[in-house]
Amino acid sequence: MRNTADDPERAISQIVVVGGGSAGWIAACRLAAAARRSGSDVAVTLVESAKVPTVGVGEGTWPTMRNTLAKIGLSETEFVRGCDAAFKQGARFVGWADGAPGDSYYHPLNPPAGAPEVDLAPYWQRRPGGADFAEWVDYQATLCDAGLAPKAITMPEYAGQANYAYHLDAGKFARLLHDHAVTTLGVTHVVGDIARAEMADNGDIASVVLADGRLIAGDLFVDCSGFAALLIGGVYDVPFRSCRDVMFADRAVAMQVPYDDPDDPVTCHTVATAQTAGWIWDIGLWTRRGIGHVYSSAHQSDEAAEATLRRYIGPAAEKLSARVLRIDAGHRARFWQNNCVAVGLSAGFVEPLEASALMLIEASMDAIADRLPRTRGAVDTAARQFNAAFTHHWARIIEFLKLHYAITRRTDSAFWRDHADPATWPDGLAERLALWRDHPPAAVDFDHAREVFGWPSYQYVLHGMNYPTRYPRPDATPDAALAQRWIARNERVRAEAMQRLPKHRDLLRAVREHGMQTV
Repeated sequence: MRNTADDPERAISQIVVVGGGSAGWIAACRLAAAARRSGSDVAVTLVESAKVPTVGVGEGTWPTMRNTLAKIGLSETEFVRGCDAAFKQGARFVGWADGAPGDSYYHPLNPPAGAPEVDLAPYWQRRPGGADFAEWVDYQATLCDAGLAPKAITMPEYAGQANYAYHLDAGKFARLLHDHAVTTLGVTHVVGDIARAEMADNGDIASVVLADGRLIAGDLFVDCSGFAALLIGGVYDVPFRSCRDVMFADRAVAMQVPYDDPDDPVTCHTVATAQTAGWIWDIGLWTRRGIGHVYSSAHQSDEAAEATLRRYIGPAAEKLSARVLRIDAGHRARFWQNNCVAVGLSAGFVEPLEASALMLIEASMDAIADRLPRTRGAVDTAARQFNAAFTHHWARIIEFLKLHYAITRRTDSAFWRDHADPATWPDGLAERLALWRDHPPAAVDFDHAREVFGWPSYQYVLHGMNYPTRYPRPDATPDAALAQRWIARNERVRAEAMQRLPKHRDLLRAVREHGMQTV
């Protein structure tokens, strides 16, 4: 089949999503919901193979997931019940600064108190008693230590006292999205293996042809085919840019660990514990924990890495099998080519240190669904904007993840020494770190108004790892008085939250039994 596809006024009316899993079904749901909300007649079809399993280990999200679920019309109660989900309030990093006993810090999801009205970092630097940065500028680390949820059952869906994201069962999440997409949003689901693509004269994909001969035509194709990258790589051969010279991890071994007791506490933050050649994630869900070891095969054998994971888990690991995931760290040189845009693993992947995988899917679909080109003539402009934005986003994500390693004081293994070598740092990181010795990270340090990791995240990592700083001494200025008011307010909110908020497992049980208030 041939199609000239040259008419710039030709409407975008048929969108084909290639691949299922979290990426494919988030894409299909967002596109179908956006079309329904705008009253357009855009039809969405998702094509996936029955032979290809989903990766299924992306269990951490960002707070953006609340907006995504609300946009597609899925209730928070249904989501929590259907995905064995739990609430996430940030991450606790153990052993990253120097590996000494007591080495840990939080990266909470709340910004520092007073942001962006006042920057508390210079005041914290001269605080009495040597308080931890996250504890001093915010109260969320206190909630995490106490095992408290970020909201009460009386609060409406998607609202909370503290900012929050989720931990979820990725397999159950994909199935929930599938059901919602097909039954509620009208997405057409096709099961089959793609054999080839039929091309239009202008280089667009006109249709994909399945192994059984079925033909699926489309005006826009969203490649969610995972590492296979069937369209962006297989059809368009867009180059892959490796970042293995910066981010060394290329393996992960993971296990699903049941609780010893069904009433065991559910941790309301990700725990990331440094190891000799990588780190271990520990995520609490309703019925189990998801635990995995991310590591560099250049610094540790697969056998040693699995043994490290089993030692961390303890006796419970004896009866469990491990799943191995290979990480090809990097991203495509372009994400949108002609009428094909890559979303999810087909676009790129890097170790799940700050749960960026699902966030990038959401950000991609915000850019596509909320500004969907109405005609073929608008596609090229959308592609240029998308490629520029996500090339920048990937650069900043890699830089921020590298920051966790670059400022370590650990010298106990080659893995940590190699990461701390400035020769392995991205361009610009050394320059920014030099600046941040004298000035706290601020919005002006970044090129885009909307950064994936803003200045509060950089402050939490820098000060959590005790990066040496010499900020100007804050004088008795109006800002000093303002800072004191925010510090006092933070203490009042902390005390109120400690009294008001339930234990995390108690809230999850209440949601499963009674549900939350609808918005």
